[in-house]
Amino acid sequence: METLRTALQPLRPITNNLPTPIRDLGVSIIGDTCYKTLILDLDPTDPECLKLAISKGLGIGIIGASSIVKVPQILKLVQSQSSSGISFLSYLLETSSYLISLAYNVRNGFPFSTFGETALILGQNVIITVLVLNYSGRASMAALFIAALATGVVTLFNGGILDMRMLSYLQAGAGVLGVASKVPQIAAIYQQGGTGQLSAFTVFNYLAGSLSRIFTTLQEVDDKLILYGFVAGFALNLVLAAQMVYYWNAPSAKARGKMKEAAPTPAAGQPSGASSATPKKGPTTRRRG
Repeated sequence: METLRTALQPLRPITNNLPTPIRDLGVSIIGDTCYKTLILDLDPTDPECLKLAISKGLGIGIIGASSIVKVPQILKLVQSQSSSGISFLSYLLETSSYLISLAYNVRNGFPFSTFGETALILGQNVIITVLVLNYSGRASMAALFIAALATGVVTLFNGGILDMRMLSYLQAGAGVLGVASKVPQIAAIYQQGGTGQLSAFTVFNYLAGSLSRIFTTLQEVDDKLILYGFVAGFALNLVLAAQMVYYWNAPSAKARGKMKEAAPTPAAGQPSGASSATPKKGPTTRRRG
């Protein structure tokens, strides 16, 4: 690391003369002490500042990726007009978990870089849930879902309705909900023998994001409830990713149905090699009167 520090020193005139907006942004992200150490002094030998910078970078990266993480899933649903392979129960549980976690983080004043993706994914989950209900013939339930969601927002973010002690209990439950939300999706894939309209981009980004969140939580948030939720979520995201790889080339349920319909069925008692055509009669020598 000392060699790296020496190699970076010629860049100090640049880092010490950065525009004020960039400097202010850097200080707001990693603080005055670590900004001086890592940016002004270009000293990567401080382990605490280095871990903080990595954690902040991962957090910002996760938030950026989460803004589009479920867009491919939304596009697949809209293009196919089918909710095949998508578990409504899974999205209902995950949306509930994210809403509780968002309220818990906001009301505790935790750094936005440690939970910002929760708000972005929550919004995308709402869209997907409404689409799943619509394409599965339960459009009337979508309005009920939105009404319940609005009620939950008002309740969870209002300290006059729900105090922090009760919200802490709900956060513990949210961890369980987050883990449980993966189980119906895993079961649906297993039962259908394929991933249907499930987006690989979404699954693998979830896996990477949950692993990164374990690191950022350890570095910046001293809250075991949140940490254990991310650990359990990573384990089940790993199962989903493994299913995605295993069923990668498996035909969809619709395609399998068409294959069954196209397969010829021999008549009962008829050899498979026999022709179904009526044999032609040979010429006759009988004289007609």
